Amino acid sequence: METELRGTAVGRCPVAHDAPSSNGCPVHLMAQDFDPFQDAYMADPAQFVRWAREQAPIFYAPKLDYWVVARYDTIKQIFRDPVTFSPANVLQSFAQPSPEVRRVLERYGYAFNRTLVNEDEPMHLERRRVLMEPFTPEHLAEHEPMVRELVRRAVDRFIDEGRADLVDQMIWEVPFTVALHFLGVDDDDREKMRRFAIAHTVNAFGRPSPEEQLAVAETVGQFWQFCGEVLEKMRRTVDGPGWMRYSIRQQKLYPDVVTDSYLHSMMQAIIVAAHETTVFATTNALKTLLEHETDWREICADPSLIPAAVEECLRYNGPVAGWRRRTTREVEVEGVRLPAGANILMIVASANHDPSHFDDPEFFDLGRGNASEHLNFGYGAHQCLGKNLGRMEMQIMIEELSRRLPHMRLAEQRFDYLHNVSFRAPRHLWVEWDPAQNPERRDPGILSLRQPLRIGPPRAKDVVRTMEVAAVERPSEDIVVLHLARPDRRPLPSWSPGAHIDIECGDPERSRQYSLCSDPENRDVWRVAVQRDPASRGGSRWIHEQVRPGMLLRVRGPRNSFRLDESAPRYLFLAGGIGITPIMTMAARARELGADYELHYSARSRASLVFADELRQIHGERLHCYVSGEGVRNDLAALIGRTPAGTQIYACGPQRMLDDLERLVEGRPDLVLRVEHFFGEASHLDPTKERPFQVVLRNSGLTLEVPADKTLLEVLRAYNIEVQSDCEEGLCGTCEVSVVEGEVDHRDSVLTRAERRENRRMMCCCSRAKTERLVLDL
Repeated sequence: METELRGTAVGRCPVAHDAPSSNGCPVHLMAQDFDPFQDAYMADPAQFVRWAREQAPIFYAPKLDYWVVARYDTIKQIFRDPVTFSPANVLQSFAQPSPEVRRVLERYGYAFNRTLVNEDEPMHLERRRVLMEPFTPEHLAEHEPMVRELVRRAVDRFIDEGRADLVDQMIWEVPFTVALHFLGVDDDDREKMRRFAIAHTVNAFGRPSPEEQLAVAETVGQFWQFCGEVLEKMRRTVDGPGWMRYSIRQQKLYPDVVTDSYLHSMMQAIIVAAHETTVFATTNALKTLLEHETDWREICADPSLIPAAVEECLRYNGPVAGWRRRTTREVEVEGVRLPAGANILMIVASANHDPSHFDDPEFFDLGRGNASEHLNFGYGAHQCLGKNLGRMEMQIMIEELSRRLPHMRLAEQRFDYLHNVSFRAPRHLWVEWDPAQNPERRDPGILSLRQPLRIGPPRAKDVVRTMEVAAVERPSEDIVVLHLARPDRRPLPSWSPGAHIDIECGDPERSRQYSLCSDPENRDVWRVAVQRDPASRGGSRWIHEQVRPGMLLRVRGPRNSFRLDESAPRYLFLAGGIGITPIMTMAARARELGADYELHYSARSRASLVFADELRQIHGERLHCYVSGEGVRNDLAALIGRTPAGTQIYACGPQRMLDDLERLVEGRPDLVLRVEHFFGEASHLDPTKERPFQVVLRNSGLTLEVPADKTLLEVLRAYNIEVQSDCEEGLCGTCEVSVVEGEVDHRDSVLTRAERRENRRMMCCCSRAKTERLVLDL
């Protein structure tokens, strides 16, 4: 459905109500009063627009003259297309400057122009390619010793006081000093620089009153003048350290790309951007962790959880509330056709709480497998260059405090925010503790402890939770059922049908996936069923022989790469043997939805139909069981032949069954088949048998060479391109990327034959190129 629009003015509805094609007014009743410049929005923007995420995923806000979007997929799609959705308005003030303000800025020669954050294509990508080298992981690693020393000294100054404002006494100072060092700017008057940063934020993202505008303009003008002076000083010492001097050196090689105007504007923007987001992110993260005391104690006891904690804090309570774009052409967004020139406010914090992408999003979960898919750093061509420097600083600050002040707690306080549309965190964060309980007084050796640093998001295999085996059932000779709970019996996150967990089977390198088969809303216990595989590589055999009640297991997930499409008109569920485990949760959900469905369950023996009685009680006549050992087999050809058009088929079981289904469905384009593979053979790289190929990253503007001795995943990570991974053997589907052009040499055990022929997806941990070049949607 589309809604026809007319020209708009602030406060005026953009819908042509008398137009024949009008489908109603997108100015939702709550949208009329939408105003982000208030404490409620700053404190919890995701909750502030929850109504929009659920009822009006795009709405017009008359007070802003902006279209507001709230859902994950839509916001990611907007980020993905910087040509249609220009970043030109990212730093545009919400307050129109008065003649007096203009005169103040003119007095300082203020001429702020485009920077990496608000630059259009193609110039943005040209500049990004020329200037990105200092942001690669190997260069960022050089800053770790300095960051650790700065954090240690900051904590030293207040550790014996028993009370501190972490923002004033550590969180602001460390990123600020790191930013100046990274940029190559000499340490200047810190309070003056702080005033500059606040003024820049208010000017670009706030809505100052007429009186405030004059004061802000004065400070912004001084900031502009200061940046020009620093830049001129750097030109005289161009061979010195820092990213800005690197940019000046690059200007000599690319004078049409790195211009004088760009350097001056970038200097002002980057001094703020290089530290402000990290300050806000760290403040919110520590506030969140201290509000979740059990999680705080958990990372204090096991600092290897800190990288995962950083990502979940960024998702749950991130530093970015919203980000802006402007349409360059007429385009449809969430069913509403927007004209060229329409301003869009993307509520990133809302996207990070979207249940369509993050299961149980209001649950703070250190073990969340996809937390790093949050959108705080943007996505695609404009993804934040400094994201991994910020992650490094967050990890080190949290590590130092968790080791030296594990008994720290939030003090009674009222949280105060700087009102703006984009960045958010309390201005102060007061904490208290008993200095007599400081661990280093009893054991000075903890001061020398260091947790290995992760530059970038954690690997999926490192996001681990400890679970206790609450009960073990053995319904048949070759199947064991495990009931898993938290050791402290705290609630578990809910999950969606089709999800699986990974269990480390006695060795971190021996991890196996098992589908959850309990009630997704059961927060007390998760259930998995494990069939003993005669050809086991050690996983199922270890579980059958070693696992006992009370035992602690290391578990990852839940993750879901086999989601149920709840909009389908009809379902056909097919399971072979232990493949019933993901299928039974989907069938239960279909029943809850009131959908039309059938469930077909096959096994070699009646004893192997371990869930038949349970399923019969739930599904009655919709359940059909087959026992091949008794001569009763499911006639798949007949079943597919009589399946009504539009049916979605979900299947899991032995490979032969899935192959037969794929062959049968090939002749029925009116059906949709989705499968979960029972098992697969791991794919391993043999450089002597490979050839290099080239990948073009459409959204990032990069062209990369993949040598014969490297996987595509390894190359992407080396260039700071974030792709989640888990097994890295082509078995789990975590590292899937979208293919735009070129032919893929598929080597995974995830995609069906039909999906491989479509050539739209690949697993970058193992698959390669048949053609000389691939174009990816990254």
